[in-house]
Amino acid sequence: MDVREPKGRANSTSVTEFILLGLSSDPEQQLILFGVFTAIYLMALMGNVLIVLLIGLDSRLHTPMYFFLGNLSVVDIGYTSSTVPKMLANYLARDKSIPWAGCLSQMFFFISFGGIECLLLGVMAYDRYVAICHPLHYGALMSRRVCALLAGAAWAVGLANSAVHTSLMAVLSFCRGNVLRHFFCDIPPLFQLSCSDTRPNQAVTFAVGGAVILGSFLGTMVSYAYIGLAVLQIRTREGRLKAFSTCASHLAVVSLYFGTIIFTYIRPNSTYSQEQDRVLPVLYGIVTPMLNPIIYSLRNKEVQGALRKALARN
Repeated sequence: MDVREPKGRANSTSVTEFILLGLSSDPEQQLILFGVFTAIYLMALMGNVLIVLLIGLDSRLHTPMYFFLGNLSVVDIGYTSSTVPKMLANYLARDKSIPWAGCLSQMFFFISFGGIECLLLGVMAYDRYVAICHPLHYGALMSRRVCALLAGAAWAVGLANSAVHTSLMAVLSFCRGNVLRHFFCDIPPLFQLSCSDTRPNQAVTFAVGGAVILGSFLGTMVSYAYIGLAVLQIRTREGRLKAFSTCASHLAVVSLYFGTIIFTYIRPNSTYSQEQDRVLPVLYGIVTPMLNPIIYSLRNKEVQGALRKALARN
């Protein structure tokens, strides 16, 4: 393992690169982790690429729901690709360093895709609410123009949110070492290495980041609450069970994603531990993007039909 002392940037106390130790420093465990995360990453890539291709090729999937699912798949591809390739390379390389510019870039893309995913999950929950609770007005409420505006807003807000965090991080000074006990450059561990006053940054994380995360979470929960009330009014037991099964799987993924991301970012930095909390991003940044295409898309009969049609054509 190549752990070097901080190099001077503008002066002898500044840091120009960081060392990413990953989830383990044990060589045997690193090989196991390399195999596990390679499999998860390939599954996430194949699943999400498949969804994007099927939605693009089959005109029957050109509906608002699948439009948002296609956006979610694109986000998940970028989400996992912003951190996993570097982590896998570090497990095989002696040099585990990442330059300061690369560290900022990694953080920008990870937070961007994470914020966009939060907002898209909220938009998708609203889409299902309109489809189930207001089916007669669905075409008007979820027109192509409305869908494009909602998706565009999710991308714009997610990118702007990340730009704010990255810009504020870029002006901090780092003089407490350059070793991150983490597998990517994230906000909380970087705060702990900074010798600047990080209170303004933490305030922005709570205010701006919290608005994006908690706003999306509350919107998602309210939509699913109305959906649950509508499901209870279904007369047949089989219909209720089928609807509850679908909602339960969606809520399980949403709860896993929002629960871990809220615990990571919406709390005082003094309570953050690089040793204990570095596993949480694995759940919302790697595992969830792998589960999304399975839970939201591949279980749908329309997607399964499109897949069979594409295989038969080939």
